[in-house]
Amino acid sequence: MLFTLCAFASAAVPAHADPEAPGVRLLGEQVVPHRLEFRGTTVGGLSGIDYSARSGEYVLISDDRSARNPARFYTARIPVDGNGVGPVEFTATRPLRMPDGGMYPMGDVDPEDIRVDPWTGDYVWSQEGERAGTVLTDPSIRVAHPDGGFAAELPIPDSERMRPDSGPRTNAVLEGLTFAAGGALIVSSVEGPLLQDGPNPTATSGGLTRITVQARTGPLLAQYAYPLDPVFAEGRGTNGIAAILAADPVEPTKYLVLERSYVEGVGNRIRIYDTDFAGATNVLDAPLEQARPVGKRLLVDLAEFGLTEIDNIEGMTWGPRLPSGERTLVLVSDDNFSGDQITQVVALAVR
Repeated sequence: MLFTLCAFASAAVPAHADPEAPGVRLLGEQVVPHRLEFRGTTVGGLSGIDYSARSGEYVLISDDRSARNPARFYTARIPVDGNGVGPVEFTATRPLRMPDGGMYPMGDVDPEDIRVDPWTGDYVWSQEGERAGTVLTDPSIRVAHPDGGFAAELPIPDSERMRPDSGPRTNAVLEGLTFAAGGALIVSSVEGPLLQDGPNPTATSGGLTRITVQARTGPLLAQYAYPLDPVFAEGRGTNGIAAILAADPVEPTKYLVLERSYVEGVGNRIRIYDTDFAGATNVLDAPLEQARPVGKRLLVDLAEFGLTEIDNIEGMTWGPRLPSGERTLVLVSDDNFSGDQITQVVALAVR
């Protein structure tokens, strides 16, 4: 099944829209007021989103490192239908808690993505750890109950541990997370190339990062090389995986990958790819030399839709299905708590 199927995998070069790919159209967008106050917290830094069919609500995680308020998540209602996107209504917020029940101290975690466990209703969330001088803190994938209480921590590959000369780069770690195979698998993505895997993408060359597949109970099963596009413009910037999402509830080899590229003074470029792991080389804790990466084809480039602004989109989830049979794809941006950015919710219809 997952690790033995064969398919052609693309090289680390920019992909182009596939004329046979599913059609995608813009439904609409909403902008959350900057520095919105909700139940004693400042809403911002929304870097992950997931939809719960059980409740009809969305869960969103803030990447606040307990600097403004305790590390936390929100739930919200976001009306999405064939007529567009309604106002975002936050319904609750909870702090994420440590195993002893306390809240994370400032700088202790850097939350990035969150998913609702389809089996239990718990939340699985990722955080980036730290690389700052001599401070080396491993990233992690943790499980929280709906009240924010700590439930478990999953193992990570040895290659993703923070070491002086290997492991993830600063702020380019576990950005993406998704359940797959009906909830039996957890799949996580590293934003940019590990130190041992080569340089970051530039305007003239792409790069290779890693996507890990593990059982929901923790055992690591496989890891694949993912070919990042070059940066879309010259200047100070980079490109990486901001989110990953199972393309189908039960198919274990097909995913959507959101590449977020940013160039200082130019802006953001957001592209979403259909990817296929079948035929890719399992590189679990192994070098990427001569590895066959996952295959990818462009599903959508947000620049095609004429949005007045494309901000720092980091979160992606399937929303409710439309009466037309189309699936809704809901995106959210991380405003970095900056007055120069926005918290943007964008909804697409995917045929």
